[in-house]
Amino acid sequence: MGNQKTVIKVGTSTLTYENGKINYRRVESLCKVLADLQNSGEEIMLVSSGAIGVGMGKTGLSKRPSETKKKQALAAVGQCELMFMYDKIFGEYNHSVAQILLTADAVETDKKRQNINNTIDELLSMNIIPIINENDSVSTDELDGNNFGDNDMLSAIVSHIINADRLVILTDIDGLYDSNPRENPNAKKIDVVTRINKSILDMAAGTGSNRGTGGMITKLQAADYATKRGIEVHVINGSNPQTIYEIFESKTPGTKFLAQH
Repeated sequence: MGNQKTVIKVGTSTLTYENGKINYRRVESLCKVLADLQNSGEEIMLVSSGAIGVGMGKTGLSKRPSETKKKQALAAVGQCELMFMYDKIFGEYNHSVAQILLTADAVETDKKRQNINNTIDELLSMNIIPIINENDSVSTDELDGNNFGDNDMLSAIVSHIINADRLVILTDIDGLYDSNPRENPNAKKIDVVTRINKSILDMAAGTGSNRGTGGMITKLQAADYATKRGIEVHVINGSNPQTIYEIFESKTPGTKFLAQH
């Protein structure tokens, strides 16, 4: 296939342990897989949450604060640490990274979208991996829970702006189930969803993790947005980043949402 644009979205629950500290083993594995895919000719972008989770670990907080200004401060501390980590680990595999911080108003006009597209295109042509996050230290939308939803929607919007071929969302369960797998041992994973309708959305009712703000419902909303714009979406378990390879081998390790053309 070659030279396809893939956006990989990684959430806080994948990047950190329950206590909020970075899961280095997983992050190193993720960076290695993405560097390798880039080497194979794929164009890879990473949408990464985790600034607040990383900020919690850095400042020794064990519980995510509820006040917005505290979250903003943690995001500011954590974003530095997050990019330092990515820069260091991708650097070990001879890859450079670039940081792009976006707020909702950065994607609201065609001109602004074009500017983002131009920047990302240029980075990809220089073989640099763009790492995108919501600018949580100035934008309170996600923190207040009414905007990108732990970056799931942001990853879908970015995928559309840059005309990506696929979006891969890493989460802490194996994909979409017909009922909550944490409560029902007989819950079945749905391999392929041809169209997102009300019955599919109803399956995703449930909660996110302690460290992120997402949950399956925000992933489905993101998948709905992207598939309607011709982008294939995969929701997979991020606990073993090697699984990402299976998507490039035309397998369905998680749930695949078909692009609507």
